[in-house]
Amino acid sequence: QVQLVESGGTLVQPGGSLRLSCAASGFTLSNYYMDWVRLAPGKGPEWISTINTMGSQTRYLDSVKGRFTISKDNDKNILYLDMNSLKPEDTALYYCARVVGFGLARPLSYDYWGQGTQVTVSS
Repeated sequence: QVQLVESGGTLVQPGGSLRLSCAASGFTLSNYYMDWVRLAPGKGPEWISTINTMGSQTRYLDSVKGRFTISKDNDKNILYLDMNSLKPEDTALYYCARVVGFGLARPLSYDYWGQGTQVTVSS
């Protein structure tokens, strides 16, 4: 059945870079809009990025715009989040999520999400 598995999170120094992966199974990634959402303790969920079905359109939270890049490898059925110039405030549990319906506007509903991968930015 449908499964999303995030990986790539680790401890990284401020200013560093990281690539997060979301391996999708049980469905075709190119048929769905996908999001990255992060959760920091006591802050609640925060949407950070969206990508459309073909990967030709993207949208970002202002605080990560220019630093983060969302992408899809539809042949491999993998969603990515490339993060550069990382800051301590980027520390969070990062989730990928499958969007219900179509469109770049947020908030929207999710029907599946992964277990999350921890990113810790600290010196």
